[in-house]
Amino acid sequence: MKKSLFFLILSLVSTAAFSQKFGYIDSEFITSKMPEYQDAINAMNTYSEQWVKDIETKHQEVAEMKRTFEQEEILLTEEMKKERLAEIATKEQEVKKLNNDIFGLNGQLFQKKKEIMKPIMDAVYTSCEKVARQKKLMFIFDKASDISMIYTDPRHDYTDYVMEELGIVEKK
Repeated sequence: MKKSLFFLILSLVSTAAFSQKFGYIDSEFITSKMPEYQDAINAMNTYSEQWVKDIETKHQEVAEMKRTFEQEEILLTEEMKKERLAEIATKEQEVKKLNNDIFGLNGQLFQKKKEIMKPIMDAVYTSCEKVARQKKLMFIFDKASDISMIYTDPRHDYTDYVMEELGIVEKK
């Protein structure tokens, strides 16, 4: 009795597992076709270029301070030398901190990218959800993410459906 109950449960679980439908999309392809994404990339490049210029200006200020120090070093007393070197070191630390605050792990660039990309990615995810419901899919994987997809059958590619949901028409 226990054996037959076990096999019955096992067959029901395996049938349920195999009846799940799945599909995948290529979010990089989808976003590359979105004009909003291109605008976001251009905005990010603008912010990035401005921040790089600001940091380069600060580096040039430090380099100028060092040049001035080297030129005047023989005229300075030991106390004045220490003072100037401390100023240079402080300025260098400020530049490093600024660089880290902007380009670091959770820096301004990362935060700005998250802010700009959120509406775009939300639209993609909302469209994926709609397609999944329409096509009765249990899972949609993203081919562009870190998940390795060794082989993908084109029959399970729902990229076009998501693009259609987003109103993106691919020009051939």
